[in-house]
Amino acid sequence: MDKKKLEYFRKKLEGKREELLHTIARIEQEGRAADEDTTVDLADKAANSYTKEFLFGQTDHERALLQLVEEALKRVKNGNYGLCVNCGEEIQQKRLEAVPWARYCISCQQKQEQGLL
Repeated sequence: MDKKKLEYFRKKLEGKREELLHTIARIEQEGRAADEDTTVDLADKAANSYTKEFLFGQTDHERALLQLVEEALKRVKNGNYGLCVNCGEEIQQKRLEAVPWARYCISCQQKQEQGLL
């Protein structure tokens, strides 16, 4: 991959990382705010508990995505970004445009989803 494209994807990944960090911080703040609500009504407590559980589940997803973005940034730094981590083949540009943190080429991704990797 040429330097211009590599720089483009690096910036795109760094932007996504900042977005995820901001989202995680916001969700955690909302979870703490839900903890501070000292309602006495049992229905309100149940709704509050559900909200906290939902928010924490959301942060798990965001943190997993953040991990993938961080790994992609390491691959950029190491010079092997855009190559499948399984077979070493080049990942299609369209795939990287859609999912810049993609680890696998399409065929290896399908194998991974089927549990074959």
